[in-house]
Amino acid sequence: MAINRLTTAALRALSYPDPDIRKNYRLDRAAKKLLHPSVKFLWDHWDRTVTLDGRNIPVRVFRPENQRSPEVFLFFHGGGWVSGDIDSYTQLCGHLAAQTGRRVLSVDYRLAPEHRFPCGLEDCYAVAQLLFADCETLGIAQEDIILIGDSAGGNLAAAVSLMAADRGVFMPRRQVLLYPAVQSDFSETSPFASVRENGQGYLLTAKMIADYLALYMRDERDRQNPYFSPLLAKDLTNQPETLVITAEYDPLRDEGEAYAARLREAGVAVTLHRIPDALHGFFSLPPVFDVVRQAYAHLGAFLGDPPPAEKDTGRHESDQNQME
Repeated sequence: MAINRLTTAALRALSYPDPDIRKNYRLDRAAKKLLHPSVKFLWDHWDRTVTLDGRNIPVRVFRPENQRSPEVFLFFHGGGWVSGDIDSYTQLCGHLAAQTGRRVLSVDYRLAPEHRFPCGLEDCYAVAQLLFADCETLGIAQEDIILIGDSAGGNLAAAVSLMAADRGVFMPRRQVLLYPAVQSDFSETSPFASVRENGQGYLLTAKMIADYLALYMRDERDRQNPYFSPLLAKDLTNQPETLVITAEYDPLRDEGEAYAARLREAGVAVTLHRIPDALHGFFSLPPVFDVVRQAYAHLGAFLGDPPPAEKDTGRHESDQNQME
């Protein structure tokens, strides 16, 4: 069912006028903390710190009550590289651990504009490198480490995989990109129709994304860097098996699907799903929402888990809508 007219009108009211993220990014951070308060007491978790080159990178580890797999998600949060943190993403990561039966490591990387590209990316890469290097000590097999991120975090996951292939120190076997940001043109001349179709009226606007990018980059040359815009990478042949999930009413929809196509053309095993009626950021909602349940069903299939009806949960997922 398409988004009804009442919902569309409400979305357009909430989306207008466009906030000036460049001037008010601190308010944007505060708003995200209010919208996604940390509820740590609900989840079995503990905090750790990775120290590198004199700086501390906080990491929050989530352990499911019923662990069903030795696999571990290394999670990079969204927020336009400017907002979001392990507190505002505690609920999402807690649900991710509970729904998949896997441990989740959430990285609190440095944010722009105080720390512009590639600072946050280097933090994510450093934690990944350390995890791969110490995995035996931690009782984790390298092939069981899965990179995952949403939105800007999807960008960071893709960029960490590109960086890993280039540097040759480690290589993840699988990655999950949730409505990832993988290019940097959100003008009216963007090659992607979703920028124009969904760039206004659906909460996240094209102007907001452009503002986030402006705060993240050091200068215009960064736009041509594949670690900044993974869709520009010339060689994708050595990338991990990838699951890409996009949202129907999202300005980032088409670029995420274009990245999946590029990976597939390079011979990478790729699974792509577009979630109908979903908005950008929907995965942060609780799993009671149908769009989130659909995403978890696709994620479970990608991980090789039995269908939900075969699990001892008594729950049934909605029909899947796979894009081939």
